[in-house]
Amino acid sequence: MSVCFSTFTGCQPSGFDHSEQETAGEERAETSRPPSLTLDDFLTESGRLDLAKLQEYNPECYAWLDIPDTEMSFPLMQPAEDLSWYLSHDFFGNADEDGCIYTEYYNGKDFGDPNTVIYGRNADGRFGGLHQYQDRDFFDSHSEILVYTGDAVLEYRVFAAYPFDDRHLLMNWDFWNPDVFSVYLSGILSQRKMDVFLNPDAEVSEEDRIVTLSTGVDGEPQKRYLVQAVLVLQEDVSE
Repeated sequence: MSVCFSTFTGCQPSGFDHSEQETAGEERAETSRPPSLTLDDFLTESGRLDLAKLQEYNPECYAWLDIPDTEMSFPLMQPAEDLSWYLSHDFFGNADEDGCIYTEYYNGKDFGDPNTVIYGRNADGRFGGLHQYQDRDFFDSHSEILVYTGDAVLEYRVFAAYPFDDRHLLMNWDFWNPDVFSVYLSGILSQRKMDVFLNPDAEVSEEDRIVTLSTGVDGEPQKRYLVQAVLVLQEDVSE
């Protein structure tokens, strides 16, 4: 599974012009950048994500990912065309080797897919923090992952964390096929290795929806570290 190094060259949807975004990045940094880019700055009193406010700074932002009691809390992006854009650019379109947290356009933006794969650099301040799940105590005490959209809060429970190879998950498994998804999940849950942590309290099946958080592994370019969580609650939020 590739951490967003996909070179897929098929039909790509038209959308946001990144060349214009990069040109305007420094100007926005001076004139319209918010005082901070934290979740609390974009939540309404009812707990709804003010997506319109976020999209004033970048229209490709469509949700917010938050792992409570950690420093991992990020706006979630999806590029319309250049899949590698957010590997090397920040939220405002400026060059940044640490990039952003994002999904590819093979996934929808409503988290209705069987498996939504979320990518981020193995760097401090990005998805480098996922490697904390290699500690059993951390794994057990940080099982909650929240996703805020413009009209809902989705709660996920971590069920697995483990190293994997660099195959592109969405290209190698048809998760929309229940039989394929079932076999895939069985393969995860049957792992018996020292570097694989499973949550016995988290039930997951091919009827569920999951998220896969993916990042790199230091010194092993052909490996990825995955943290996977199953949707347990979706709360619709209104003003």
